[in-house]
Amino acid sequence: MKNHESNVVGPDVMLIALAASIPNAAVLGGFLNLSSSQIKDTNNWIDSIRASSPTRTRSSSSSSDNQDKINSWMLYHPSALNMFDQIAYNMKGKKIVTFLDYDGTLSPIVADPDKAFMTKKMRATLKDIARHFPTAIVTGRCRDKVYSFVKLAQLYYAGSHGMDIKGPTKSRTPNKVSHNFSIYLSIEPINLLLLFSYLACCDFIHLLQGNDKALLCQPASKFLPMIEEVYKILLEKTKSVPGAKVENNKFCLSVHFRCVDEKCWAALAEQVRLVLNEYPKLKLTQGRKVLEIRPTIKWDKGKALEFLLESLGYDNSNDVFPIYIGDDRTDEDAFKVLRNRGQGIGILVSRVPKDTEASYTLKDPAEVEQFLRRLVQWKRSSTQ
Repeated sequence: MKNHESNVVGPDVMLIALAASIPNAAVLGGFLNLSSSQIKDTNNWIDSIRASSPTRTRSSSSSSDNQDKINSWMLYHPSALNMFDQIAYNMKGKKIVTFLDYDGTLSPIVADPDKAFMTKKMRATLKDIARHFPTAIVTGRCRDKVYSFVKLAQLYYAGSHGMDIKGPTKSRTPNKVSHNFSIYLSIEPINLLLLFSYLACCDFIHLLQGNDKALLCQPASKFLPMIEEVYKILLEKTKSVPGAKVENNKFCLSVHFRCVDEKCWAALAEQVRLVLNEYPKLKLTQGRKVLEIRPTIKWDKGKALEFLLESLGYDNSNDVFPIYIGDDRTDEDAFKVLRNRGQGIGILVSRVPKDTEASYTLKDPAEVEQFLRRLVQWKRSSTQ
């Protein structure tokens, strides 16, 4: 790793930077006299990036084997569209809450993250969903950024992987209290006390602003100066990597490598890791062709889901049915929460088999829109 006294890059770093373009890291390991564990870590890192961000077209000779794997995987993670009637049966009589990732779920994955727009059809369906169920967008994006994409004030937005949560400010009638955090809290003092105790233990900022009473939860506020500092450093460090883009999501950072040549992936990742060596309170994770830098607090999309359910008064409820739809590794934390609670369902958006805690799958945002539309239709028909 980095020599803090002389800025010398060690041979293990050189191996990381080269391994992406050399199929057998063991050859390099022998040449550089590296340990087997270092070689294994390098291969695991590169393989992990490639697995989560496939770019290579598989040969036709293996297509039959791949289809067999897909079919086997689908037995355990069937299509949510095909299984909708069963899902609807399980939802009957329950209070449904919907949680949705943004990129790759509501919008397609695109080369330029600033152009990840939803379709008009998706926005209309999402608006209908929010009319019937409390609905939250849970994303790694900056909350303000994803709001600029969605532009629906009646939704709850959890940006920065849930580290920046804000509820709608629009007042609603008491019989629709479950759609508004602040109204619910104002009429349930016991839940309010429990919630504030929980927040205090977790070092939260939680504000009820004026008459609007908008819920604001920002557990990583004290990290803002550090994140801004690292953002400026990464902007400079990644200039030498064509196609790399650093995005400031307020409480976390994203280094996108979707437009970076695959041979440069490992070199870029190592540059990021070297920067983070100086910031032990920040951690590095990865998603779909993106490296994520986040504070090392115990907070993720799963914690955000739990917080939102508790804010709605569903923390100890047996009749709530949360539905979480997402496509990224970071969504696995939310899937795991639902599985551990034994309530609701997680739906992974993916065309290829992946290790997941989700119960069902959808192939792409188009299928997500179809599922949400069927959910609206089911709700309307069940209340007639």
